[in-house]
Amino acid sequence: MNTIIRPGLVLITLIAGLSGCASVRTATEAVTSSVERIFHPAPPTAPAPAGLDDYKTQVAHHVADHNPERAYTGTLPPMLSAIVVLEITVDRDGQLADVAVRRSRNPNASEIALASVRRSAPLPPPPAGRLTFSETFLFADGERYQLRSLAGPQASEYTSP
Repeated sequence: MNTIIRPGLVLITLIAGLSGCASVRTATEAVTSSVERIFHPAPPTAPAPAGLDDYKTQVAHHVADHNPERAYTGTLPPMLSAIVVLEITVDRDGQLADVAVRRSRNPNASEIALASVRRSAPLPPPPAGRLTFSETFLFADGERYQLRSLAGPQASEYTSP
């Protein structure tokens, strides 16, 4: 039996079949969306562990809370009296394993920074076991500082006209 295919009938059949679809996609769109699903899976539903910056912020708040007499509030002046960078190692329980000065030109400021961290122990436990990180103490004057992880903008020595 010979079947005659009429172009109009094919078009009507195609339109009828497509009318039930919510959307029409090209072959390129279908392949692209399939590839995106393969190479870009949906993000995990469990929250991601806190990052280093989040942990450093927690530690900075902890140190500031334990040393309120050393806190400098407000905008830091354009010229800081000292900058001290400490390298801090915390074990998985938050115990201070080590703290050392990595950068400083002011021995008095270095001692204040070291004492502030030691007085704050134990620190919050790190998110993934033992952790070594740096924290910068920005001294506004000889005795008071802001921790870089919490510090706002510094005043400019130049004023706008």
